[in-house]
Amino acid sequence: MKKLLSLVALSLACAGAARADDMTDAEVRKVDKDAGKLTLKHGEITNLQMPPMTMIFGVKDKALLDRVKAGDKVRFKAVSEGGRIVITELKPAP
Repeated sequence: MKKLLSLVALSLACAGAARADDMTDAEVRKVDKDAGKLTLKHGEITNLQMPPMTMIFGVKDKALLDRVKAGDKVRFKAVSEGGRIVITELKPAP
């Protein structure tokens, strides 16, 4: 029984790690450095179970906004923090 529980716990940990690495493709529509916000037209955000749409996101670190401009193709990670969806990672799309 202990081995079975250990195997189940390991499987769940691996599944969580895979989701944590998910990045979403998007196109930058607007960058608002003063407000610390980014408007993206994005694909499905699987870790948040969010369908594709265009929306405004806050960013965890405003320095991320210095890396992008409207029209750029990017990949990003977003999490829910205190009822807000926040971008935690942002990089150019390959």
